[in-house]
Amino acid sequence: MGIKFATDEWGKALMEAVNSSEAYAKAASHWEGDFYFITTAGPGMAKDTYLYLDLWHGKARDAYMVDDPTSKSVAFELRAPIDVWRKVMEKKIDPIRGIMTGQLKLKGNMMTVLKSPKAATELVGCAMKVDTEWPA
Repeated sequence: MGIKFATDEWGKALMEAVNSSEAYAKAASHWEGDFYFITTAGPGMAKDTYLYLDLWHGKARDAYMVDDPTSKSVAFELRAPIDVWRKVMEKKIDPIRGIMTGQLKLKGNMMTVLKSPKAATELVGCAMKVDTEWPA
């Protein structure tokens, strides 16, 4: 049985996957910036959830769920409903294309993100390694 998506345990598993990925380390060696990955309320999600992920030069320094999003000032926010996150992790939606088409809503410096498409792809690859349990 997998780890329920958008939970603290899932965030920790993602951090472990990121930190054990040589491909991500190489692709994101120049990346600096922390994120809120926000899953918006809707079918399968009773309320918005905020996963904080601190990414720094190819490693994840921290990952956890945040109850109060004002508690951190992050460089980026990436927001989507759970069905879009699932499609991203099933490689049905490319994360950069998802941002460009508005399926994923980005708050932060878009040029910084667009300069690192390989890092985004490798981050998704890390997320795919997490045995994820999706809501029914």
